[in-house]
Amino acid sequence: MAANTTATGYSLEIAELIRSNLTPKRMQEQLSSYHENDIALALDLLNKTERTKLYQILDSEALADILEYSDHIAEYVQELSIRKKVDVFSRMETSDVVDVLRHLEKGERETLIDLLDPEVRSDVKLLSSFDEDEIGSVMSTNYIVVSDHASVKEAMSELVRQAAENDNISTIYVVDQYNIFYGAIDLKDLIIAREGTDLKGIMTCSYPYIYARASIEDCIPQLRDYSEDSIPVLDNDNKLIGVITASDLVEVVGDELNEDYAKFAGLSAEEDLEEPIFLSVKKRLPWLFILLGMGLGVSATVGLFESIVAQLPVIMCFQSLILDMAGNVGTQSLAVAIRVLMDKQLSGKQKLALIIKESRVGLTNGLILGALSFLIIGGYLVLKGNTVPFAFAVSGCLGTAMVLAMLISSLSGTIIPIFFQKIGVDPAVASGPLITTVNDLVAVISYYGLSWIILINIMQLP
Repeated sequence: MAANTTATGYSLEIAELIRSNLTPKRMQEQLSSYHENDIALALDLLNKTERTKLYQILDSEALADILEYSDHIAEYVQELSIRKKVDVFSRMETSDVVDVLRHLEKGERETLIDLLDPEVRSDVKLLSSFDEDEIGSVMSTNYIVVSDHASVKEAMSELVRQAAENDNISTIYVVDQYNIFYGAIDLKDLIIAREGTDLKGIMTCSYPYIYARASIEDCIPQLRDYSEDSIPVLDNDNKLIGVITASDLVEVVGDELNEDYAKFAGLSAEEDLEEPIFLSVKKRLPWLFILLGMGLGVSATVGLFESIVAQLPVIMCFQSLILDMAGNVGTQSLAVAIRVLMDKQLSGKQKLALIIKESRVGLTNGLILGALSFLIIGGYLVLKGNTVPFAFAVSGCLGTAMVLAMLISSLSGTIIPIFFQKIGVDPAVASGPLITTVNDLVAVISYYGLSWIILINIMQLP
């Protein structure tokens, strides 16, 4: 479960309660009136000794419910005794257990897995068999399943029996004798069905499902298209092995958005406040090396136009204007392109339509802003004492360069992520720093190139 990481008034109250001298029984009663998320937040306000006191007072089931809401679950589980860890793991969602185990040393991980109940151990090994970017690694084994040959009465009996161990009961899944997914039944329909009703009469066979080996990124658009409480996860033999619940979906989408947000900044993964400086530097440095090389390329390109700047120093004043506008437009197109690519599976024709649309938007915006720049910069240069022909020649060159730079920046901000997706690279890595550097290069060549052609070669201005 995703935790709210902002401390609340309740969490402060809980921290003071835990620090008090109340008896264990009375403290259990007091804590039971608070939500598990608030107690999880209170853990961050306690020191290790105070948390250990809480671990001893709470039973394993209550502690498992609390830890599932914590952003620091791996850290807090490490503070538990071996026996307490095993008891808590037996009552937690399997996906959370697997996530915690990934943070432990190999020897401790294997010891804990061996001590788990056979059923829990089997579920843990199942989820651990999937890569972290596969949807099977975040699925839940908490669901109700019945046979397609069961009667309504038998299905109700199975529901009651399995509900003791599984609380995701809003949808009951139906499988055949080989555990192949057959369909789903809404809990309400099962409750109101008469005893003699054929189970297949209340079963939905056109129900969404996903395969465990599919990547999380590929599954997100499909998962968001449905409003079901849970969606079944199948293995390659079409056997039901788990479900993705609504809470799993929220967490998965959140993790993917955080990862994409990090990539927009040119990072390889999301960082947090607790991350060591060396690790943060290690993540950021590769991209910075690449961007440094590209930046040197931009600087070298500017150097090629040194003679132009020497003859017309005034044009240097407006370089940043061109660079900023090209970067802004490129970033806007990049954001639109990545959002569309993430939300939909586009055909080649649709991708072409997206490119054409963004180029038209960039051209239109460029014409409007280029015209304004022509008038404003021209007027400014006249007020500075320059002649009208000279002033508006410079501003005209600036305006034309802005139209060209904004058009090309729109195209690059759209084409680059589409190209990255085509070659199997996450389009989010075509991030702000990369697009900005590319657009800087485009803007510099457009601006100084036009200045050389129009102002020096055609108008022969000094």
